[in-house]
Amino acid sequence: MRWVLLCWALGAGATQALSAQDRAAALRLVQAYPAHLGGVEGDELIWKDGTRMPLRRANAPTYVSLLNAPGLLNQLDTRYPACAPLRTPARNEDPGRVRYEPLFRKMYGGTPQEVQRHLVAVNWFGQRLLVTQVNGAAASLRQVAGDLARRPHLLPYARPSAGTFLWRKVARTPRLSVHAFGAAIDLNTAQSNYWQWEGYAEGQAGIRYRNRMPAELVHLFERRGWIWGGRWYHHDTMHFEYRPELTQACGPLTPSAGR
Repeated sequence: MRWVLLCWALGAGATQALSAQDRAAALRLVQAYPAHLGGVEGDELIWKDGTRMPLRRANAPTYVSLLNAPGLLNQLDTRYPACAPLRTPARNEDPGRVRYEPLFRKMYGGTPQEVQRHLVAVNWFGQRLLVTQVNGAAASLRQVAGDLARRPHLLPYARPSAGTFLWRKVARTPRLSVHAFGAAIDLNTAQSNYWQWEGYAEGQAGIRYRNRMPAELVHLFERRGWIWGGRWYHHDTMHFEYRPELTQACGPLTPSAGR
């Protein structure tokens, strides 16, 4: 009996090997955030400061409960269709909307004060927007602004912005918004559609998809590392968030990209 207990104690802290698919997804995360992440060992994500974060899935009974408390592997299960043609998502198809909050808190800041230390101003067509410089998000948004300035027909959709940094939760949920980390931007609400504006409940069947944002604009953002809330069943077409681990399938930006 003592031998059994000893073996259990020695193995309790041991890591397990990930599947090849899960390991590849974790390594894409490491590649996207090289300033913070050092690699993968067993079933753990290794941060450059030595922190170990478990690569596991939550066993959630419903889709909404999964959104509220996912494991990191649940987030990595996402397959975001970067730079693909726009289409109506299937029910609960929300690529990038499952977020493992401890990852974002450690990377961008766990309190408003910690996040604010990394915010810088971005000139968004005359508006002063505060965006995190962590992971190059602010620099990327400046590039998007330059791309849009060369395509003036897209500016009515892009400006005025409805905001960037705001420490808050996603409406009617316990989950922090990516706006809380200064890594999201909302575009012109007059050209936008949002599922909650029509009174739907999260996860319900029959949410009617609507969008007015052109594919050209969406693809410009995606080529700079931003994902779009209009690719979600729970559509939020004004919303873009900086998630370069999900947009690596995009090719380089060209003068006619997105048309």
